[in-house]
Amino acid sequence: MTFPTSLTTPLTRRDALATLGIGFALIGAMTMLPRRALADLTPDDRADIGRIEQYLNGIHTIQSRFDQVSQSGAAATGMIYLQRPGHMRIQYDPPTPILMVATHGEVFYYDQKLDQISWVQLDQTPAWFLLQDQIHLGADIAVTDFLRQSDTLRLTLTEAKRAERGKVTLVLNDQPMELRQWTVIDAQNKTVTVTLNNPEYGGKIDQNLFVWNDPRSSNASSH
Repeated sequence: MTFPTSLTTPLTRRDALATLGIGFALIGAMTMLPRRALADLTPDDRADIGRIEQYLNGIHTIQSRFDQVSQSGAAATGMIYLQRPGHMRIQYDPPTPILMVATHGEVFYYDQKLDQISWVQLDQTPAWFLLQDQIHLGADIAVTDFLRQSDTLRLTLTEAKRAERGKVTLVLNDQPMELRQWTVIDAQNKTVTVTLNNPEYGGKIDQNLFVWNDPRSSNASSH
């Protein structure tokens, strides 16, 4: 699936936060998602999910350009850096004035235009499991949907005990397996989809990218 690489409709704060489902924890009260039964999995499904779990646990770093599109039509591009466990940096291209950094169990969100910072505990976001030290699918992370399409695997996940926090659909290429996309689905079934472009897996990432320094301090000192 291909998305536009230029900004069309301006990205809203909610859309940006929803990259990892962060918006669910920061923006107002949330309608409870209906509880859903676990997917009815065949032995072949379980075998594929086991391969996906093994693959995800083998990913220690990702750095990639990305395209993001929300259900409203808002689109943006940027760079994402992920290091398991617990570290991520999402840096949007202009004119989207947003930076997000996950480190030490927290996610910091900076809106340069408003010069405002928000933060939330990482485990308050539905996609937090992507940054866990070990990912276990089918236990605390429940599989609610699984679909196999030629060379593509698609599975929808939610926290078994906290489904109201949202759900995440992962899309992976198969043979060879490669994570290419995730969609965060909120309580109103609105979606934000992030697609990785030419991702690099396993490379070294500058650790300074995961250090959170309040940008407002540097901005103030520059005036």
